[in-house]
Amino acid sequence: MQDATEGVAEALDRERLIAYIGFDPTASSLHVGSLLTVMCLARLQRCGHTPIALVGGATGMIGDPSGKSQERVLQSLEQIAENVVGIRAQLERFLDFGAGPNAARLANNADWLGPVDLLTFLRDVGKHFTVNFMLQKESVSRRLESEEGISYTEFSYLLLQAYDYLHLFDHEGCRLQMGGSDQWGNITAGIDLIRKLRGAKAHGLVWPLMKTASGVKFGKTEAGTIWLDPRRTSPFRFYQFWLNTDDRDVAAYLKSFTFLDRPAIGDLEATLQAAPERREAQRVLAREVTTLVHGAEQTARAEHASGLLFGERITDLTADDVLAVFEDVPSTELPAHEIESGGIGIVDLLVRAQAAPSKSEARRLVQAGGVYVNNRRAGDPQARLTRGDAIGGRVFVLRKGQKQQFLVRLT
Repeated sequence: MQDATEGVAEALDRERLIAYIGFDPTASSLHVGSLLTVMCLARLQRCGHTPIALVGGATGMIGDPSGKSQERVLQSLEQIAENVVGIRAQLERFLDFGAGPNAARLANNADWLGPVDLLTFLRDVGKHFTVNFMLQKESVSRRLESEEGISYTEFSYLLLQAYDYLHLFDHEGCRLQMGGSDQWGNITAGIDLIRKLRGAKAHGLVWPLMKTASGVKFGKTEAGTIWLDPRRTSPFRFYQFWLNTDDRDVAAYLKSFTFLDRPAIGDLEATLQAAPERREAQRVLAREVTTLVHGAEQTARAEHASGLLFGERITDLTADDVLAVFEDVPSTELPAHEIESGGIGIVDLLVRAQAAPSKSEARRLVQAGGVYVNNRRAGDPQARLTRGDAIGGRVFVLRKGQKQQFLVRLT
């Protein structure tokens, strides 16, 4: 089989290519792990090429086994259709689907895979792939080595994606498929099918799966997935995710997730080396990516909230923003009616929040000046707090010392 990367750079320089990347509609929103893929399509379009965003309305019914240790939970047709709509709306923030010469295109493989009957598919596509060839693919071989194995359903995924490439080659003139390195086997299968059936050359381009400097897969957090949908991940929490980037990762993220030019990124790298405590590179990264995904207005709001977060004006924030940023902080629920008349003593609140093991220890901490309520030092152990003292009437942020945070939610 031909080398899938052979001539890719030359073809991109010499002519306007039509290229596609597939998106698996496992949810109604993309997440930051998908962002590198989206940015690659956007960069391709900015360089004059035509991007096709292929949403797997049909293949999503099966699930790609690549990089998965277990078979995915199958979704209903209605859920997949809803997910496709959500993904398109997010892609429109990055790609121009207008009427220009290289306007982006959105395709759904349910349009051509849905009508194909099994016997026709096996005759026209399946006959061109040996089982030995399919077993050599990493996505298949890894699953075969696992206890669960791989079902025939997922085993057939490679053939379906190969047919996608053939269809887009025939009907859209597409000659380049891109994706993460885990897609290499699926991409080369499509290239091989085009060569066998059309006697033509097609290309593949993949990039390594991104990991953080600590070795964790990019986008994985203790708090869970960081979504592009503001209903799933607030713009404020999204901004904080990028703002908290490790110094070792920020330069790579600026190159991958923003459209800043090389001199600008070089200047930020120099600033990072000279004054890392300023975190200027992280601030620019958070601002650029949040603006791309959520718009300038939400970015300005997130920046303002971030500036207030660790100062006494934290009470100017909304309760939702506070809860979003302190999502991983130990949280205690307190029935609001318990503080409606007369409030609750700060000593009792510290014990309820498990910030102190006993009332005597809580009293000692307050007297020593080691307790903060909503970022303001509490010096009186006799003080009482009412619902009016809570942020948004819903939440108290307690801090013991410089680092230990506790939340109390009024319910």
